[in-house]
Parts: sequence; structure tokens; C-alpha cells
Amino acid sequence: MATVGNHLSAYDKTTIPNAKNFRFGIVVSEWNPEITNGMFQGAFDAILDCGGIKENIVRWNVPGSFELIYGAKKMTQAYDMLDAVIVIGNVIQGETKHFDYVCEGVAQGIKDLNVQGDIPVIFCVLTDNNRQQSIDRSGGKHGNKGTEAAIAAIKMAQLRVDAKF
Repeated sequence: MATVGNHLSAYDKTTIPNAKNFRFGIVVSEWNPEITNGMFQGAFDAILDCGGIKENIVRWNVPGSFELIYGAKKMTQAYDMLDAVIVIGNVIQGETKHFDYVCEGVAQGIKDLNVQGDIPVIFCVLTDNNRQQSIDRSGGKHGNKGTEAAIAAIKMAQLRVDAKF
């Protein structure tokens, strides 16, 4: 979605399908809430900006990024009318290998949901070296990865509709 200079979340609405008839689920990690809530707000605002309807957006919270996989799986099962799900999380590098295991597990888990399911699951998990990098990408100087995820979700929701036979 990167299109303009340092503000990576800029998008051209004329190139994005209207989201009016789509339903979105957003699963948000409670870990690092100042980061994940910023990304949620970016995603929510972008969906509305592209014609989405507030009542067609469902939010669930889960404790951490590793739990995003289960949350997304259960959301797709509970709301079979969803057109796309966005998972929002934040993992910041620490002094142990925990970072590597969580990042790898979440990425693989979301990939598996996409391969096995019929509802696209959009990966919006920041995996930064430090807190400032996360701030910069959750509504700071580098834009908002939540916005980018919402645009991807809208495009994938349209693809899902177009690909039905």
C-alpha cells in the first residue's frame, strides 16, 4: 500500500473498491494497547473513509499477538458473513528468543488460516526492534499499518466476491 514518501499509509480512494457492502472483523491484541489501538483506529477510519458502515465492523480483543490466530479462526466461524478479517498486534524485540517464536508462530498461523479458510485474514502485526518504531508505524511519522491493512482487507474482500463462481 505504500505510495507516498514517508507517509506509507496514503492511498488513492479511486483505486479501492467501495466497502459499503462488506463486513469486516478486526481482532486486536491487548498487548501494547497504545500501539494496537492506534492501528485499530487507522483500520476503522480507513474502512469508513472507503464507504464502509460502522455497524458492519466487528471488533474482538485477545490477550496477545499469539492469540490472534485463535481469535481470527473463531471470528470467521462465528460470523460466516464476514468478507475479511484483520488481525492487529505488536511484538517488540526483547533480550530473548521469545520475539522470534511469537513472530514466526503468528505469521505461520495467519498463513494457515488463509490457505484453509474462505475468508481472507489480513496480517497487521508490527514486529519492531523498539517501541519507537512501533509508535512511528501506528499513527506516527511513518503512517499507520492499520490503515494499510484496511485497504488490503477491502481489496481482498472484493477479490473474494469476484472469485465466487
